[in-house]
Amino acid sequence: MSDLRYLILADGLFGPEESKTANACIRYTPERVVGIIDASKAGRTAQQVLGFGGDIPVVGTLEDGLVFGPNALVIGIAPAGGQLPEAWIQLLARAIEHGLEIWSGLHTFISDVPQLAALAAKHSVAIHDLRRPPAKLTVANGRVREVAATVVLTVGTDCNIGKMTTQLQLLGALRARGIRTAFAATGQTGILVEGRGIGVDAVVADFISGAAERLVLDCAKDADLVLVEGQGSIIHPSYSGVTYGLLHGSLPHAQVMCAQPSRTAINRSDWIRIPPLVDFIRLSENAAAPLRPAPVIGVSLNTYDLDEDAAHRVVETVRRETGLPTTDTVRFGPTILADAIASFHQTRPR
Repeated sequence: MSDLRYLILADGLFGPEESKTANACIRYTPERVVGIIDASKAGRTAQQVLGFGGDIPVVGTLEDGLVFGPNALVIGIAPAGGQLPEAWIQLLARAIEHGLEIWSGLHTFISDVPQLAALAAKHSVAIHDLRRPPAKLTVANGRVREVAATVVLTVGTDCNIGKMTTQLQLLGALRARGIRTAFAATGQTGILVEGRGIGVDAVVADFISGAAERLVLDCAKDADLVLVEGQGSIIHPSYSGVTYGLLHGSLPHAQVMCAQPSRTAINRSDWIRIPPLVDFIRLSENAAAPLRPAPVIGVSLNTYDLDEDAAHRVVETVRRETGLPTTDTVRFGPTILADAIASFHQTRPR
C-alpha cells in the first residue's frame, strides 16, 4: 500500500466530526493523501478545515483532483446507513475510467454494483470493499485465553468518540518502548490505515465475536501486546451488539475508556443520557467480568471542542474522579496511557 496516492471523497461533509475515514487517512497516512473532494470547502486546505493535515488541498470536483496524480479514490465519509448515494455512481465510474482504484468502507459493496464492476474489469482497476467480511467465520469459543499476548480493548460512552484514534496514538508510543505491539482493526477506517482487519459491523451477528477472536489470534502470532479497536457503546440502541461481540470475542485483559466530556447523551439520541463516567466504567467492567476480568486502566478524552484551559481542567477532573491515568491522546499525547498499559502488560499475572 505504500505506493498509493489517495484522492478522498468527502463531498459536503469534510470536517472534524463528519469525515472520520478521511480524517484518519490525513492524520496517520498523510504521505498517501494528495487531495480531498468537497465542493463546499474547495480552495481551503486540510489544515484550515481540520486543524491538521498541512497543505493537502480541498478541491471541488474529481477532475480538479486528478491534476495531483492520484491512483486511488477513497470514500472518506459514511452516509446514513453506509449506503451508496445514487449521485456518486457516476463519479466513481469516472474515477475508474481514469484508472483510479476504489477503496470503500460503505455497507453497499462497490464491487456488487454491476455498472462499476463492469467498468473496473474493463479498465483492470481494483475495487476494495473494506467492509466485506472474510469467508468461513465461526462463533467464538474463548480461544483467546490460550494466547500469551496482553489484549487491551478501547471502549466508549458513544460512537465516534475516539476508540480507533486512541489505539492508533498508543500504537507508536508502545512500539517506541520496545514492546511488540499489534493493532487489531475492526472498522473500515482502521483497516484502511493498518492494511488489514475485519469490519465487524458487516459480519453476521452470530459471528461478530468469532471475528474478534480471529483478529486477536492472528495479531498475537507476532505481538506481545494487542490493541483492539472498539466499536459502538454498551448502551447504544443501534450498535451495542457489535460492542458486546468485540468485548466477548477479544477477551481483553484490560480496557481503556473513551469519552467526550461535552457529550452528555448518545449522539442523535438525546433520550439516552450517558451515565457519569465512574458509573460507566463500572458497567463496562461488569460486562466483561463473567468471561475474564478486564479492569479499565485509563481514560482517553476527546476534547477537540474545548479550549486549551478547559481541556486541561476536564482532564484533571476526570483523573481525580476516576483515580485513573487520563489524557487526550491527540491534544496532549499518549504518554500517560502508554505508560499505564506498559506497566499493566509487564506486571499482569501470567
